[in-house]
Amino acid sequence: MTLNFSQIKCYFIKNTTLQKKKAFFKEAVKSIKTSGTIVPSSKYLIQKILKPIDFSKAKVIVEYGSGNGIITKEILKRLDKDSKLICFEINTEFYNHLKTFKDSRLLLFNESCENIKSICDQLNILEIDCIISSLPLTIIPDKITKKILTESHYQLKENGYFLQYQYSLSYYKKIKKIYKNIDLDFEIRNIPPAFIYKCKKI
Repeated sequence: MTLNFSQIKCYFIKNTTLQKKKAFFKEAVKSIKTSGTIVPSSKYLIQKILKPIDFSKAKVIVEYGSGNGIITKEILKRLDKDSKLICFEINTEFYNHLKTFKDSRLLLFNESCENIKSICDQLNILEIDCIISSLPLTIIPDKITKKILTESHYQLKENGYFLQYQYSLSYYKKIKKIYKNIDLDFEIRNIPPAFIYKCKKI
């Protein structure tokens, strides 16, 4: 889906949090190679990507590419008081913004999520209940994405979820090599419309 400047401008004007949207847009344009988008995820996409998670049982949730924290906030709203949310964000501006979220359950890392194993070792975490990824896999070097996917699978608990959204199905075959159980969903009420990969470790 190709957007012109007028369509993007209208999207921002219609939102009540105009200043925050502008800030995200400005930073996302600067870091498009790592953010993969210039518009924050819609509430409809967030609802679908979080739906498979049983927050009453999840003790450790990890988020890749937290951006401006729009999904992070929703996770924290639902997260149990004794659980942890580990967020990876390599963009310094977004990372500094996430640091303003005052929540003892939130652990932030300004580094690549390919280091998930070393971070789990550092935190004495043996397994992860769920990983939510906003990473633009198609524009990240294959060597790095392969490491991210394999390390993530290793750290997930049995029956744990790797939840990834993408704007196409071009990465489906590569993810399928690691996760045999994938349930695909689609959300049209997002800019651009997005596919949701619900990958279960079995």
